[in-house]
Amino acid sequence: MNSKRSEVAKKFVKQKALFSMLIPFIIYVFIFNYIPVAGWIMAFQNYNPVLGFKNSKWVGIDNFKLLFSDYDFWMAMRNTLSISIIKLFLTFVAAVTLALMINEVKNTFFKRSVQTISYLPHFISWVVAASIITTILSPETGILNSILKSLNIINQPIVWLGEGKYFWWILGISEVWKETGWNAIVYLSAMTAIDPQLYDAAAVDGASRLQRIRHITLPGISNIISILLILNTGWLLNAGFEQVLLLQNPLVEEYSQIIDTFVIKFGLSMYRYSYATAAGIFKSVVSILLIYATNKLAKRLNFSQVI
Repeated sequence: MNSKRSEVAKKFVKQKALFSMLIPFIIYVFIFNYIPVAGWIMAFQNYNPVLGFKNSKWVGIDNFKLLFSDYDFWMAMRNTLSISIIKLFLTFVAAVTLALMINEVKNTFFKRSVQTISYLPHFISWVVAASIITTILSPETGILNSILKSLNIINQPIVWLGEGKYFWWILGISEVWKETGWNAIVYLSAMTAIDPQLYDAAAVDGASRLQRIRHITLPGISNIISILLILNTGWLLNAGFEQVLLLQNPLVEEYSQIIDTFVIKFGLSMYRYSYATAAGIFKSVVSILLIYATNKLAKRLNFSQVI
């Protein structure tokens, strides 16, 4: 045991420069991620800012009981999960497909041009992106309605952002437009690590391009896919606050209310701090459980783990 400790101490002294570089980030995480957790105590109180934490009335788990019996909360939960699953599926499939297609391009100039054009939307803020989407989908002047009418697919313009049945898919497709190119970079990087000799050997054996993708490329990036899937699963209850807030309107409130907007509504607009904190705690706990469950599933399926 002592020899092991001395070995760890020697490594620490040897790498003290690297550890010292970590200190600012550790302090940052502690201040902005761990200290605010103390505010969770509000969820167990009838918190009053005038009385403070010490003098506010202790109510135990009453806020959680009220939360779990609230129809609006479960509606927000349904919307959050639905939007997140749609976005996770569409962005995952689109990013892997785009990466596979770019990887098969042999012309370097064309390849780099496609990469650059595809990840540029990532740098557009959601404020600008929401304005573009609203303009495209406008019932009066939107280009989408104009194209559909010119093709005789519709007779009357559709109010895309005014009907709930379209809202989740608009969020999913706009997320694909904005983030697919950026997400594909990770998969392209993983593909560069695959030994080129495997492709040459497969070509000599007569494997088609699709067979090489199926038997060499996809297995070669399977670990990256599983790690990203695990990490993204932990964000299932984050349906995209900015995106939803900027695109929602009263006509689609039943489909656009997510947990984040629910917390803002009750916490800041209605001053029910304790109730909103209870919703926030529930979201955090479920996110941790989702990561843990996905990690266990990845282990069982012999994929890479992050924990």
